[in-house]
Amino acid sequence: MTHELRFGEIDPLAIGAWILGTGGGGSPYLAQLCLKRLYAQGKRVRIIQPEDLDDDQMVGVASMMGAPLVLLERLVNPEELARAVQLMESTMNCKFTALMPIEIGGGNALAPFLAAALLDLPIVDADAMGRAFPEATNSSFSIGDLKMYPMALVDSRGVEAIVAKTPDWHWLERASRALCTEFGSVTATCKAPRTGAEVKKWGVLNTVTQSINIGRAVQNARERLEDPVAAVLAQESGKLIFQGKIMDVDRTTSGGFLRGNCNIAGTDSDKGQNIRLAFQNEWIAAFSGDEPVASTPELICLLDTESGESIGTETVRYGQRVSVVVLAAPGHLTTTKGLRHVGPRAFGYDFDYRSVFAA
Repeated sequence: MTHELRFGEIDPLAIGAWILGTGGGGSPYLAQLCLKRLYAQGKRVRIIQPEDLDDDQMVGVASMMGAPLVLLERLVNPEELARAVQLMESTMNCKFTALMPIEIGGGNALAPFLAAALLDLPIVDADAMGRAFPEATNSSFSIGDLKMYPMALVDSRGVEAIVAKTPDWHWLERASRALCTEFGSVTATCKAPRTGAEVKKWGVLNTVTQSINIGRAVQNARERLEDPVAAVLAQESGKLIFQGKIMDVDRTTSGGFLRGNCNIAGTDSDKGQNIRLAFQNEWIAAFSGDEPVASTPELICLLDTESGESIGTETVRYGQRVSVVVLAAPGHLTTTKGLRHVGPRAFGYDFDYRSVFAA
């Protein structure tokens, strides 16, 4: 089944994707404006369901790559994303049936929509993370040991590059991240093409619809003067683990990543307590003292307590009143193999994943 993304669904998509971004994926704001402009010019994007793909049809995986802070400074360009897709088609001597996000989080949820609008291609209602993650090795395609190359990268100066072959996903990440850093820590990319069969087996399905539904829940709560954070929790069966005020933020951009910590002093029922959120582009773990209270692969979402708006690792600042919400992780990520790719130890932490939803 195919349906057209309506203009009125662009804002809910951006709101929901920013929440699912767990602090990363880049702010969707600029991509949101670009997509609205393309719609004003008469462009449209269709959404197709994964089950409607034939097994042998080819799907392009378009995204921006880089540090979230830099993505705020260098404007997203739909034409660069379209060029990355065309470069991949030329390299593979194929024609894509559709495009999809590598991650549904933040601006990268909207990035393939920009290319799709210019190239008149539909978007598959799926991604490969169900959230945002910092590295290619964190995708469900990597967990499934799918072919990781080639990868196309395009920058704003007209430079085009292909990572033609790597021995594994780790080296794909290293090679492409080095190129991205040289390009100024941001680049448009098209990842290795996926077949319809691969998308259906290893994709995280129906996440475009999920984003729109979350965004609508937040919008409806605002219109009714109700609690938008509670609306997110109800929509996603999530868990509120802390409310407070941002006290300080320590962050640095290095190696193409935004890394650091932010400290939150509790308010309301959490008054007198403190929590620390550690991040690598995305919120990776939450600590009370030295004790982890939540971690990847579950989605740690930092929301503005009043508006329900997601707060990114690049935009968090002193004084914000926030709610720390945890949403369940997609099934691919919580398998034994999945945890080797996206569990806390995959990010250098010396503890095992334990779900906040565990009895």
